[in-house]
Amino acid sequence: MPKRKIEISDYANEIIKALPKGVLLTSKADKVNSMVIGWGTLGINWSRPVIAVYVREGRYTKGQLDKNPEFTVNVPIGEYDKRIIGVCGGKSGRDIDKIKEAGLTIVDSEEISVPAIKEFPLTLECRVMYAQKQDLSLLDEEINSTLYPQNIDGTAVGANRDPHTTYYGEIVSAYIIE
Repeated sequence: MPKRKIEISDYANEIIKALPKGVLLTSKADKVNSMVIGWGTLGINWSRPVIAVYVREGRYTKGQLDKNPEFTVNVPIGEYDKRIIGVCGGKSGRDIDKIKEAGLTIVDSEEISVPAIKEFPLTLECRVMYAQKQDLSLLDEEINSTLYPQNIDGTAVGANRDPHTTYYGEIVSAYIIE
């Protein structure tokens, strides 16, 4: 599939605006898996273009990233099937093949082993430069109590008690699948 190379800075606004609505983080170790992320930081770290993404400790994707420290961030452009967000954000890759269930088309990447997703064509190919597990005791109390509540049943799906690991991915390629 043809790809049009882009300058990240030319699309920074679109990426930042898309994040709260949900973009895909795609990983590949045991299998290709996409999860929805709504948090991220785009910028320059260590003199390199970087996106920082946040993955909870209990997520299937965390194990994938620990086995293969590469990922793509896949951003929709224009209209897209909202069911993709429902499947990739509401189900676990441990239990299902989300690529198949969401009807996603994988596209070979340019620099890394993890594919892009045709349906979310703005693609950032990333290699993990650094990862850090959050220390919840250092977070602002309001953030901590709201986003990491410890007074709920931790076995419930979506309990979200566990901290995130922040993965700082050097963006090694950026393009739009056409």
